[in-house]
Amino acid sequence: MADDPMQHPKTEAPSNADKPVEEWTTGDEDMTGAQASYLKTLCEECGEDFNPDLTKAEASKLIDALQERTGRG
Repeated sequence: MADDPMQHPKTEAPSNADKPVEEWTTGDEDMTGAQASYLKTLCEECGEDFNPDLTKAEASKLIDALQERTGRG
């Protein structure tokens, strides 16, 4: 008899956040509203200009870089 999946649920679900942005299938789409909002905040804190035309992947990379500069990373 096969194991009942309800008896042994996964303790750690895989996360897409761990996938490199170069491998994202939607990385070339426009950044999300949440990314734009957070990126605006980080840009203001770092004295950087906000670019509303970034892709999801570009925004993610910039967020990581600015988080390091602000100590939020």
